[in-house]
Amino acid sequence: MKNLTLFFIALLTSGLGLAQEAEAIKEKPQGHYNISKFRQLKQELPTPNTYRTASGAPGHEYYQQKADYKMDIILDDENQRIYGEEVVTYFNNSPDDLEYLWVQLDQNIRAPDAKTADVKADGASTMYNPKKFTEQFLGKPFPGGFNIDHVKNIDDRDMDYTINGTMMRIDLPKVLSSGEKVSFKIKWWYNIPNHVIDGGRSGFEHFEDGNNNYVIAQFFPRMAVYNDVEGWQNLQFLGRGEFALVFGDYEVNITTPEDHILDGTGVVTNRKDMLTSKQWKRYQQALTSYDNPVVIVTQEEAEENEKNSTEKTKTWKLKAENVRDFAFASSRKYILDGQAVKIGDRTVMAISLYPKEGNPLWEEYSTRVVASTVKSYSAHMFDYPYHKAISVHAQRQGMEYPMICFNYGRPKPDGSYSERTRNGMIGVIIHEVGHNWFPMIINSDERQWGWMDEGLNTFAQLLAEQDFEPGFPSRGYPKNVVDYMAGDQSRITPIMTQHDNVFNSGSNAYSKPAAGLYILREVVLGHDLFDKAFKTYAERWRFKHPTPADFFRTMEDASGTDLDWFWRGWFYTTDYNDIGIKEIKKYQVTEEPNEETINRYKRYGMTKEDLKGKYLFLAEMDVDEQSSDVNSYADIATLNEYLSDNFSAAERAELKNTKYFYEIVFEKPGGLVMPILAEITYADGSKENKYYPAEIWRFNDKEVKKVLGSEKEITGIKIDPNQLTSDVNQENNSWPKKEKESKFDSFKNQTATD
Repeated sequence: MKNLTLFFIALLTSGLGLAQEAEAIKEKPQGHYNISKFRQLKQELPTPNTYRTASGAPGHEYYQQKADYKMDIILDDENQRIYGEEVVTYFNNSPDDLEYLWVQLDQNIRAPDAKTADVKADGASTMYNPKKFTEQFLGKPFPGGFNIDHVKNIDDRDMDYTINGTMMRIDLPKVLSSGEKVSFKIKWWYNIPNHVIDGGRSGFEHFEDGNNNYVIAQFFPRMAVYNDVEGWQNLQFLGRGEFALVFGDYEVNITTPEDHILDGTGVVTNRKDMLTSKQWKRYQQALTSYDNPVVIVTQEEAEENEKNSTEKTKTWKLKAENVRDFAFASSRKYILDGQAVKIGDRTVMAISLYPKEGNPLWEEYSTRVVASTVKSYSAHMFDYPYHKAISVHAQRQGMEYPMICFNYGRPKPDGSYSERTRNGMIGVIIHEVGHNWFPMIINSDERQWGWMDEGLNTFAQLLAEQDFEPGFPSRGYPKNVVDYMAGDQSRITPIMTQHDNVFNSGSNAYSKPAAGLYILREVVLGHDLFDKAFKTYAERWRFKHPTPADFFRTMEDASGTDLDWFWRGWFYTTDYNDIGIKEIKKYQVTEEPNEETINRYKRYGMTKEDLKGKYLFLAEMDVDEQSSDVNSYADIATLNEYLSDNFSAAERAELKNTKYFYEIVFEKPGGLVMPILAEITYADGSKENKYYPAEIWRFNDKEVKKVLGSEKEITGIKIDPNQLTSDVNQENNSWPKKEKESKFDSFKNQTATD
């Protein structure tokens, strides 16, 4: 019986043990994926290869295709049409054999059967232009889109092609082998849209005087990009994601009415023949006028041109080398002015085209802004490589092409304009001229990554705006994206999102990337490291096709700084930054260890007496209590003895008279990691800035502690006082905590001042 009892007892205790063990297993923390904000981006970035290196530079086998164009274009002013014929020569520099070619037909976004409107889900508007209402609801859509008359090979034999929306596949009669080239012909025409009514990146504006202002782009079938990253870039053009394009040489003849003034991408090889003798003489003067613009076609001459139209024509001849696109502007209404700009050992012409409706604003600012922009961007990246930069006035436009851009900013009919109109015009001109660097030369894929041209350019625009006019109200500062980053997360996408699929393009592709670069320059890296890295990226990828990985890797490679934590948080997530002060503790030096310290060191066999006399201790005190004036520790014998034993009198005289000790607990409710910028205010009114790198959050993503020793009493601490880190919550940034004013108090204070 005794043994049986022992058996049951053993069985019972064994069962209890198994149950407890099972419970322990159940409660044991499970393993997890590496969720550290500081893990490397190895899984997100493509594997380096011989085309694109791990340092972010082009590899030794990097290649890119080339497409040359010879075009004859007719601008039909009477019917607002473009007629064109082109010969395209395509060079296959890739290691691959190609069975077909993809061509972009961007005007097909306006075709009556285009799917563009069908993928929009924006509902009813409260106001419609009558023309747009007719097109949308009364069954008379705008007859837009390319009309392809033929696609032929160089021997005039028809080639097979298939149009798929805004893309056209040309099937080659034989494989285009690596290292070979092929030439083919396309003949087309299309109706030019009124961009003021219909929107879009190009078109015409019709004026009450019966004349038109043409800003013409995406007007010809253009080769798509084929590269090592994804093969053919043949995503459909939905309107937002802009263009992936191939570098090449252009010879373009454009026939316009005889009284038109035109300029565009490339050298106008017969400009002398296109101007009057007086205008040509003024143009020659502009070539050496470095201080002020010279008016080449005057307002009086433009107004005279406006009075009558003509059936006579003339043909402008333009030639451009190594550009990725071509655009032009033409009108009989144009005033033309120009100014010389010294860039290195070269002279670049800053040029403006505008109707009288743009004055006096445009004659006062446009060309001067172009000149300043070319200088600023050249200084921050590389010298502007082209011979001219043109700003064209076009209502409701802001669009860029090689050497030419279209910009809004129109005074009221009486010639007056607001500060907002002025600043808007200056800002858009700087932005669009700046696009010559991003993406016209540093040729990123805008269809995929809108931020690579818009965001980088918005950041450079901020620098150029401040160069032009210090204090200019630039966008792109970190404080400007706080509301966006703290907004409805269901309406925010990571920057690393294909551009057509972002909710808020202005914030996602322009402001937030620019603010991120500003943070890197002003907070994380500093000007020297950042500027070197940014310039290195620009130099490495000028006249090439970079990807996001090339940018991220180059910035780290040239700055010698691991920035994966920044790219991950700022570009790959929608997390926001919120760093606050959770708690402040105040301490005083003492010789007496507290009980916690004594108990901690018991495990090492040390007693209170072992600790005393060898160490100094900090004892917590009330944060509002006045610390005793220890007069360089004169009342602490142990410290004096330590100082005397280890330092000479001269050395002791140089030691700080540290009287006050504080432990600051920083908390991070936000998901982003970010450096801590703390402004310390002392009792005498002086201030000191403390900088703690982002890596301080490596081992605790919620809160961290720092101990400060000070000669003066601290009366206040503020995090990010200059709003350099896009901190979304200012209420937890100060100690002592600032009480939020109630609505009643706000009303009472406002009433008292009225």
